[in-house]
Amino acid sequence: MTIKQLHHLTSGQLLRQKDHIKPGSACKQGTFSCVGSTESLSTMSFTGKYELQSQENFEPFMKALGLPDDQIQKGKDIKSTTEIVQNGKKFKITTTTGSKVLTNEFTVGEESEIEMPTGQKAKATVQMEGNKLITEMKGMKSITELNGDTITHTMVLGDLTYKRISKRV
Repeated sequence: MTIKQLHHLTSGQLLRQKDHIKPGSACKQGTFSCVGSTESLSTMSFTGKYELQSQENFEPFMKALGLPDDQIQKGKDIKSTTEIVQNGKKFKITTTTGSKVLTNEFTVGEESEIEMPTGQKAKATVQMEGNKLITEMKGMKSITELNGDTITHTMVLGDLTYKRISKRV
């Protein structure tokens, strides 16, 4: 695999390609820092408390999910906090919006019951790809991405995309 090909890989893909990387040539090119082993390349921990900073398309997305208008109006301006506890592949995510508390527990790669924003429960398997948690349930795709102290949670349903950006507090 050439350096140009490696440049476009995610960290998860890069780790899977470790046997095809020739560190000596990468060092000569100055593109990657050399590491003795892949153990020094680790996934960031999601553990922490995050406060909602902004959201896009809340109302149309929640309407498409079937949330009643009165709940949408109540929820659109309330700041929420999310607490994530990660222990290896096990996660507990608690989101508090006003008086509503939504808690989901799952193990990456194993089927779990996940509560959706509407209160409905669905079976889903959460996968981890580098710094992203990805799942699909009831026609909705959910991607939670950690970059430093920022969590971007994107949900896609048909042609609607809802995005929440939260910062670690």
